Amino acid sequence: MKNKSFLFFAVSLLVSCSNKVTEALTIDTHIDINVMNFTDSLNYTMNTDTQFNLPNMIKGGLDVAWLVVYTAQGELNEKGYETAYKNAISKFDAIDRLVNVYAPDKVELALSSDDVKKIYAKGKKSIMIGVENAYSIGLDTSNIRKFWEKGARYVSLSHNGHSQLSDSNTGEFDNTSLHNGLSDLGKEVIDLLNYYGIIIDISHPSKEAIKQMIQLSKAPVIASHSSARALRDHPRNVDDEQLSWIKQNGGVIQTTALGFFLTDREDPPANMDDFMDHIDYMVEKIGIDHVGISSDFDGGGGIIGWEDASETMNVTIALRERGYSESEIAKLWGGNLLRVLDEVQEIAAKLQS
Repeated sequence: MKNKSFLFFAVSLLVSCSNKVTEALTIDTHIDINVMNFTDSLNYTMNTDTQFNLPNMIKGGLDVAWLVVYTAQGELNEKGYETAYKNAISKFDAIDRLVNVYAPDKVELALSSDDVKKIYAKGKKSIMIGVENAYSIGLDTSNIRKFWEKGARYVSLSHNGHSQLSDSNTGEFDNTSLHNGLSDLGKEVIDLLNYYGIIIDISHPSKEAIKQMIQLSKAPVIASHSSARALRDHPRNVDDEQLSWIKQNGGVIQTTALGFFLTDREDPPANMDDFMDHIDYMVEKIGIDHVGISSDFDGGGGIIGWEDASETMNVTIALRERGYSESEIAKLWGGNLLRVLDEVQEIAAKLQS
């Protein structure tokens, strides 16, 4: 163990002067944001007091950051929906300011895998957008198109608490269910997400809702930030049966570096070995083509070794130490995710035609 730790430290020193330790595109599918960090006086071009910002992204060699339009679950009524929608729009607008006002020389909004590759070739970073909790669409399904037009390329139907669309995994804690999976409106939204080429994110819904989503979806799904329940028994993690569903669907689970989902140890905190254990387990269970990487930075994520975006290169180093080849690392770091995005958008094109 001492030798292994020394090796990790030595390799880290060797690459500390570089912001890139792999030719693979590095994609983090879940980073939370606060609109307070998107102002003229305080924004991500600066060394903000956040795990993610552009200096950290550049230092760590992170190529693509999915910024999340997150809305907390509120009451299922007109006032709740109105508040949720305004919150979502404020975050879409904040991301637009980052891309088009504060840092157009450093980042661009990517809407497809081709965009990601073109932006990378320019020497710039890509920003992509995920929506966490479609509670924010209210009862108006035309908002799915609006969110797509603003750049949303994945959407989850619930968060912590049952939404108007889907039951949440939190029902396991209090033994509750509102829809026994998806509501009729939720099922309609699944069809619309397929139609517009938006990836369905299954990280927060209940197991029954996830089952129904995968049965109904014409396209692959992702779990944007979850880990293996076999190693850490938590409702936010994915069990072996759900892993098999993801594989059969052609989807991807983006292993998340959130300590509480990696280990139940109270002391010491989760570290890179814990993170790699979850990746190894799921790769063994469902194959290298169905596993990816996410941080959940600024939303609870961060482990010893990957505490913020500036340490992104350490994940690559750890993957090499676990014996993954460069081609396998490329799949884990983003190849699998972009493959799903391509398939989702190809299916959407067929549905629209």
